[in-house]
Amino acid sequence: MAENSNSSKKRGLGRGLSSLMADVGTAAATTAPTETAEARADQVVPIEKIEPNPEQPRRKFDEEKIKELSSSISEKGLIQPIIVRPNPRRQGAYEIVAGERRWRASQMAKLHELPVIIRDYDDTEVLEVAIIENIQRADLNSIEEAAGYAQLMSKFGHTQEQLAEALGKSRSHIANMMRLLQLPDDVQTFVEEGKLSAGHARALITAENPSELAREVIRRGLSVRETEKLAKGPKQKKSQTGQRAKRGAEKDADTRALESDLSAAVGLKVTIAHTEGTESGTVTLNYSSLDELDEICGLLSRGRS
Repeated sequence: MAENSNSSKKRGLGRGLSSLMADVGTAAATTAPTETAEARADQVVPIEKIEPNPEQPRRKFDEEKIKELSSSISEKGLIQPIIVRPNPRRQGAYEIVAGERRWRASQMAKLHELPVIIRDYDDTEVLEVAIIENIQRADLNSIEEAAGYAQLMSKFGHTQEQLAEALGKSRSHIANMMRLLQLPDDVQTFVEEGKLSAGHARALITAENPSELAREVIRRGLSVRETEKLAKGPKQKKSQTGQRAKRGAEKDADTRALESDLSAAVGLKVTIAHTEGTESGTVTLNYSSLDELDEICGLLSRGRS
C-alpha cells in the first residue's frame, strides 16, 4: 500500500465514506430491464485489460455462485458495470476496485469486453471500497461482517456512528457484531461455518469457557435462550450487592449496546440494571463533576417543559 495505517487515520474520511458508499451502491444497484449497462458505465473496456486488485481483502469466492452468475451473464449480458481505476502498475490497463466476482463470472461466460465506471482512487480508497463492498455481500457471515466494520474503524478512523449512518445500520447492530471478535478463534470459526448463529455467539461472549460451551451447544443443538442459560451457569444465593454485581457481569449484548447508545446521546455514563424475572429496573446516570450534575438537571428539566 502507498499509505500506512497511521497516514490513513490522519487522512480521516478522505473522499468521504458517503461518497465511497454511493459509488459502491451505483455499481451494485439492479438496473431496470430497459436500461443497458453501457448507458450507466463510463466506457466499455476489453476484458484482458482489466486485472484484479492484488490487495483484495476477500480471498474466498463461491465457485458455484460464480457459475450461476456466469450463466445469467451469458443469457442477459453484464447488467451492472464494475468499478475500476487506472492500473498504477501497467499503463493502459485497469485494476478492479469493486466487482471482482462479476469479472470472474464474465471471464467464465467468455465476454470480450466489460462496462466499467472509472474512478481515480488512491491505494487507501481502493481498500476502503473493497471492504465496503464485502460488507454488503448477501452471503456474508457475522464474523466477516464484524471484521469488515473493525477494518473500517482501525484502518480509516471511522466511528460506529459514521458507519451506522453510511451503511444504513443501527449503531447497536454494529456494536453487537464487533463484540463477536472478542470470542476465541475456534468459536469464531464455528460461526463462519454456520454451526453457531450470531445469537449463540453473543450469548457466549461473557462466559468463562466459551470454547467448551460452544462445543456443548453444537453437540446438544441448543437454542439461543438455552445457550444464554448455559453461559450463566448454576444460580447461587448471594447478597443483594453480589446479585447486583452478577447481573452487571451477565448483561446481554443488547443491554450493553443500549447503555452505550444512551451514554453517547447524553454524554454521560449510563448504567441499566434490569430486575431479573420482571419488566422493571433502574437507569442510572453517573456524573464525575458538579458541571455534569448541572447537565443532568438541565436534561431532566427540559424533559418536563
